[in-house]
Amino acid sequence: MTSSLIVIPCRMHATRLPGKPLADIAGEAMVVHIIRLAKAAHAGPVLVATDSQQILETVVAAGGQAVMTRNDHPSGSDRVREAIYAHPAAASADIIVNLQGDLPTLEPDLINRCIAPLTASNETDIATLCAEITEQSEIDNPNVVKVVGTPLQSPGHLRALYFTRATAPSGVGPLYHHIGIYAYRRAALDRFVELPPSTLEKRERLEQLRALEAGMRIDVAIVDTVPLGVDTPEDLERARALLQAKTS
Repeated sequence: MTSSLIVIPCRMHATRLPGKPLADIAGEAMVVHIIRLAKAAHAGPVLVATDSQQILETVVAAGGQAVMTRNDHPSGSDRVREAIYAHPAAASADIIVNLQGDLPTLEPDLINRCIAPLTASNETDIATLCAEITEQSEIDNPNVVKVVGTPLQSPGHLRALYFTRATAPSGVGPLYHHIGIYAYRRAALDRFVELPPSTLEKRERLEQLRALEAGMRIDVAIVDTVPLGVDTPEDLERARALLQAKTS
């Protein structure tokens, strides 16, 4: 039977919003919100991977599991990979979900939707999510990453051909906003982290292109909602307002 583990990589020194995982939202640190949402998915144990003693202590005080990792990892994927070999909770996991720690409006079912392409095909190495773009302002926005994919037999699933900050593909048809949650087979995560940064990855500044350039298969589940990512003080205030409205 396939088992999954959700790992939330958290570092203290985000460039645009330092201390982001501990930012207060409705009386709780953001990372605590993410842990609760991840547990609500019932997709497996939840583990925080961090380089901060303060984050670790906050997680443990809230009843969560956390592990300390190096502070020099170039990406969250590298931090996740270290964590799964450093904590007993990860020992039996076949599928590793890399869940960003800055998605406090996440719908928990998106985690299960992200895992689904791996269970639909044994040939899939990595799975992720996208949503059809409905806002005109997103089409030409380089901060909205687009996934170009071809439909699979599994309804609502695409096989990723490319990821880009440009507007693509051209012609008539939907455009898809990539959502940066990933589910890896354990062996695929090991391979991905060991690969050197690739040509297109460096050009587009999108690490998932490293996997495609190496011939790895990424499948994408199409969902209806894009969770708010908190990268700036303005995003944080918006998240606070959204969650306040949800609970009032």
